Amino acid sequence: MERGDDEMTGRGHPAREWTSYWRSAEMPLEAMYARFLSHRYHRHSHETYSFGVTEQGAQTFTCRGAGHTSAAGMVMVFNPDEVHDGHAAHELGFTYRIVHIGQELITGVLTDVTQRPAGLPLFASPVLNSPALATRLRDLHTALLGGADPLERDELLSGTIAALVRLAARRPPEPPATLRAATAAYLAAKARELIDDCYTEPINADDLAAWTGSSRYAVYRAFRTTYGLAPSDYQRQLRLRAARRLLARGRRAARVASEVGFTDQAHLTRWFTRSYGVTPAQYRLARA
Repeated sequence: MERGDDEMTGRGHPAREWTSYWRSAEMPLEAMYARFLSHRYHRHSHETYSFGVTEQGAQTFTCRGAGHTSAAGMVMVFNPDEVHDGHAAHELGFTYRIVHIGQELITGVLTDVTQRPAGLPLFASPVLNSPALATRLRDLHTALLGGADPLERDELLSGTIAALVRLAARRPPEPPATLRAATAAYLAAKARELIDDCYTEPINADDLAAWTGSSRYAVYRAFRTTYGLAPSDYQRQLRLRAARRLLARGRRAARVASEVGFTDQAHLTRWFTRSYGVTPAQYRLARA
């Protein structure tokens, strides 16, 4: 992956423009986080689908021969090759997140969900007032720029694409195929086997699908149904439990983070505190 901050930044300063950009090295997936005041997009298009959520202020743009405005909390949707421009709706500017997703990723997820060949969806409206989709996009975007593990990234990506198509596409996909209880239990147990053996490694959804001989969506659904956790949540739980054991032996947090599979000490600290209410350092130094 690659990250970059625009030279004009001054991020965090309300009177300045800034941008952060992320690009996957493995798939057609990119994300940008930006605040603009005077910047004006020239008319352009993307070969990908583009889904954005406005966080602060408002932006206005022309698309499909008409003007549109996306205020805070609204979602923007651009189909591939759809020409548009854009600029702040007023002098206070706007802050937004946007994710660009390749067409093959869209059809891949939809085929995986429905277990039948899927065509490209068409989104009829370039602006949506949908808190549910705004939350989905914000969670996906935050995970991408935050360096989420491959398994969590894949789960959020699939869930976001499925929700966007189900709630906003002109023709929603067919419902997912049902799983028999015995089949779901088998897939979940098989996936858990791989995660138990390789929880410190960057497993992704394709790894689980190949290991179980099933689709990514079927494995995810079976795991959630059987264990009450997404596969990525279960993997993180194993890492946190391993971290507790090592910290209790006096191992320092920075070393523990790398040993159990977290990106760095900050990544471990964030999830450890969320899960246990204390930092790794506090836990390591605790004595009866």
